[in-house]
Amino acid sequence: MSAPSSWPLPENGLRFVTPAFMVNKLARHPLTRECYPAAMGFYPGASSHRMQRSKHDDNLLLYCVEGYAQASTAEWSGKVGPGDLLLLPQSVAHTYAADPDHPWTIYWVHYQGTATAVFNQYLGYREGREPVTHVGVSPQLIAHFRGLMEVHRTGYSTRAFINAGNQLRHLITEIALEIRRTQASNQQSFNLEALQRFMLENINQQLDLDTLAATARLSRFHFASKYKSLTGYSPIKHFLNMKMEHACHLLDTSDLSVKGVAAALGYPDPLYFSRLFTKTVGISPRAYRSSVRN
Repeated sequence: MSAPSSWPLPENGLRFVTPAFMVNKLARHPLTRECYPAAMGFYPGASSHRMQRSKHDDNLLLYCVEGYAQASTAEWSGKVGPGDLLLLPQSVAHTYAADPDHPWTIYWVHYQGTATAVFNQYLGYREGREPVTHVGVSPQLIAHFRGLMEVHRTGYSTRAFINAGNQLRHLITEIALEIRRTQASNQQSFNLEALQRFMLENINQQLDLDTLAATARLSRFHFASKYKSLTGYSPIKHFLNMKMEHACHLLDTSDLSVKGVAAALGYPDPLYFSRLFTKTVGISPRAYRSSVRN
C-alpha cells in the first residue's frame, strides 16, 4: 500500500491505516474484495502538508473542503481548492503540497480491490484527463467521509470493516451523482432540472425529440448529445423510463385497469403499452401489480 503522509496530526485530525491482517480479509471476502479502504483520514488546515510518490500502489481520493494545494502528475499540474476532488489511481505518480498561505483541509481515503479501475471510471477518470473534478463543498459528502472513518473505533471488527467497504462503494457512487448534478447546474444554456420537470408535467403526453429540443432551445443534435452526456440515456428513452416508473406507481396505488393506466400515460392502445412496459420493467403490468400486492 502507498503509505499516507507523515504530516504531524493535530488533535482534531485523523489518520487510520487498515491493519495488514484486515486488508487480507477484505481482499478475500466476497462482499469487499472489489473495493475496500486501506487507509483514511481528515487533515484540517494542513499547513506544510506535502507528498511525493514515484510509486503508487493503490488508489487515493482526496476531497478538499477548505484552502488550497498545488498538485501534479506526469501529464497535469494545477491547483486544488474548496469543493475539488483529486483522484489519483494506482500507478499514477504524483506530488501535492498545501498552499503555504491558505493550506487545504481534506478528507482522504486510500483504497484497493479487484474492481477499483471500474469505480475510478465511474467517477469519470480517464487516462490523460485532468484528475481534479469540482463538486462543491457538500455536507452530504462530508457526512459520508465521516461515516466511513467511524470504523477506526471498532477494535478491528471484521463486520465493521465489511460495512466500511460498502460505505466506500456508496461514497464513490454518491460522488458520481454529485458530479452529474454539478455538471448539469453548470450548463447555463441547458436547465436539466427544468426540462425533466416539464417531462414529468407532461407524463400523459407523447413528447417527441423536436418538442423537447425546442423546450431546451437547442437543435435536435445538440440537445440529444447534451442530454445523454448528463443522464446516460437518450431523451426519448429517459422519458419512456419516466412513464414506466409512473405506470408502476399507478399499478401499485390505484385500482385503474391496465387500460386505464395506459390511457393515463397517453397510450390509446393498451396492448402497445403492455409491450413497452414488459420490455422496460421485465414483467407485464398485470404480473407487476400481482407481485407488489402479494
